[in-house]
Amino acid sequence: MTAPDLEISLPARAENVAVVRHVLGGIGDALALHPEVLSDVKLAVSEACANVVVHAYADGAAGLLDLELTTGDDHIEVVIRDHGSGMMPRADSPGLGVGLPLMASLTAALELTNRADGGTEVRMSFDRHDPETSAVRASGTGL
Repeated sequence: MTAPDLEISLPARAENVAVVRHVLGGIGDALALHPEVLSDVKLAVSEACANVVVHAYADGAAGLLDLELTTGDDHIEVVIRDHGSGMMPRADSPGLGVGLPLMASLTAALELTNRADGGTEVRMSFDRHDPETSAVRASGTGL
């Protein structure tokens, strides 16, 4: 397993979702990501971070939001982790239930895990290529 290029651990508070978005913007600039790819990464990761803030820690208890980012030649992998109670259905959920489908639609791969030591891990992979170029490459009609 490759060591992450970036690791961040922040208090699981709403204002830190904006901090993560800002960091991702800087990384996107440094990697010269296509704007559409960067937008997808920022939106999906923000949703995962917001889920940590809203759902991971019962009754507003303090907790951490961990982020790991690993880059490859053709992909970016982002892992969002909390140390809360893990994913479980909640009748009183304040969410609308659109977060996971949204993340799935923006990623090349999405994996959710209830960790043995507590908490949830969301692993997302994104294709680094320009979406238009990738569509041409996939259809076999490259120029």
